[in-house]
Amino acid sequence: MRRAFYIGRFQPFHLGHYSLIKDIAQDVDEVVIGIGSAQKSHEPKNPFTAGERVMMIRHALEDADIKHYAIPLEDLQRNAVWVSHIISMAPPFDVVYSNNPLVVRLFKESGTPVEQPPMYQREGYSGTEIRERMLNDGDWQSLVPEAVVDVIDEIDGVNRLKSVSKSDKDYKD
Repeated sequence: MRRAFYIGRFQPFHLGHYSLIKDIAQDVDEVVIGIGSAQKSHEPKNPFTAGERVMMIRHALEDADIKHYAIPLEDLQRNAVWVSHIISMAPPFDVVYSNNPLVVRLFKESGTPVEQPPMYQREGYSGTEIRERMLNDGDWQSLVPEAVVDVIDEIDGVNRLKSVSKSDKDYKD
């Protein structure tokens, strides 16, 4: 049994994440998906809860036949012990897939093998771009799996993002 670990914020889970996880799944038997910054939600950069992100991932991967675990992971503000925190919270894994320089460094220092896969159309598939399109009534739906559109619609995610992105200056008497 070979198991990989992949972490992201998934705000929201998009087609870049989906494609990368599909590629990782070709090399391993199971994928442990770490949902980073799990404690954050209802913020412009982090509008979705950990539970909602679990739903996005589960439903998006449902038909892909990828054995996976989606594990919410709260931020730990001590990088020297971050890897041991991840190991204590996740099922055992053999290899980490990441392009985040800090994640790569910390896992390599711990002796864990790290693969740095090519990113899938990074310029278009980014949470920042998708959230910006949501705020401006643009086409964000084409950048996420259909199942994620359904989850975001179910939770009224676009209106939540618009609401939490306002400031008190946006409200008039």
